[in-house]
Amino acid sequence: MDRTATTPQVLRRTNLTAVLGVMRESAALTGTDLIEATGLTRATVIAVCDDLIRRGWVRELNAPKGPGPQKGRPARYFEFNESAGCVLGLDVGMATTTVLVADLKGRILARSSERFSKNASADARRGTISRAADTALAAAGLGPSAVLAAGIGVATAVDRHGNVVQGRPLSASFDLGLQTEVWQQHGWPVLLENDAKLAALAERWCGVGTGVDDLAAMLAGERIATGLIESGRLLHGSNGGAGEVGSLELVDGVGSHDGIAKLARVWGTELLASGAETRIRELVGPGTTRVSARFVFEAAAGGDAAAQQILERIARRMARVISLLATLLNPELVVIGGAVAASAAMLLPTIAAELPRLTGTPPRVAVSPLGAAIVATGAVRLALDYVEQNALGLTPAG
Repeated sequence: MDRTATTPQVLRRTNLTAVLGVMRESAALTGTDLIEATGLTRATVIAVCDDLIRRGWVRELNAPKGPGPQKGRPARYFEFNESAGCVLGLDVGMATTTVLVADLKGRILARSSERFSKNASADARRGTISRAADTALAAAGLGPSAVLAAGIGVATAVDRHGNVVQGRPLSASFDLGLQTEVWQQHGWPVLLENDAKLAALAERWCGVGTGVDDLAAMLAGERIATGLIESGRLLHGSNGGAGEVGSLELVDGVGSHDGIAKLARVWGTELLASGAETRIRELVGPGTTRVSARFVFEAAAGGDAAAQQILERIARRMARVISLLATLLNPELVVIGGAVAASAAMLLPTIAAELPRLTGTPPRVAVSPLGAAIVATGAVRLALDYVEQNALGLTPAG
């Protein structure tokens, strides 16, 4: 594919972007490699590389020594400078914030998490987020000047312009001035996005959905939320509502937005209260009536029939939710993600068996390998996309 342009006024910028894009995706390259990848002339490639070296985005390597004497001028080797700065990826939840620091090729350098104080004010929540970022940067051995962009995921609707949509569930809890107040002194570009949409970005970038252009990523721990990618493009809808799966309380056999972990906990607690014989009681221990989702899954894995019936109910319910996505949006793949993903693998056989009965376009269903870091990982991808699109207007840190 020809990555160059012919319009004179954009030619230089387009050529710089084309060469930088190829180098970002590769190891060390020669001028000849770049000519083949971009279709540019040798003189243009060398001029562009020299420009990128001056800007700090590219470094020149010593040519490898081959056996015997070298004939002619040795080839020049160039490499993308992934240490020219870093990006932050944040998952800001109701109880906890998690921060990832990544280099410019997306390699995770450090991680930090902090819990919010109970009933914390907006100012206190901003302070916790800032401390978590400072801790992660310090662990990576970097300072604030190294940050070229920060991506943030929040558990409420965000429009395509990065603004929290007012009047939605939890919008007041996350409309904290994250883009304008937290790191105002640093001047970082701060990008806000819905957490489920970032989960979709993460899956397509480095999860089970790598290379899939039509997918849905479903965060299904406490509450079901979905991010959609169609033809490789993240969908937002007119007001950030794409992927909200409609009013699940109106769907027969579903009835609410409750997710896998919440249902396992509630139905497991109800099972204990009923006096039924189940290994869940042994796992919970004496004097406790509240069941965690972990105990339900553990009991089911050990062959407990009552716990297995709970998981069967959850799986059939999830199949109905997924069938809505399949019928309306026809994704190739639906990924169940978040902290519940590892346990959710036990639900897949029932979901796969149910879907053909519920929809004429059943998707493949998988669980995410990214665990609890899925949203923060998507936030890293969001920040990297910003840096890649605006590299020539940014100043590398070193």
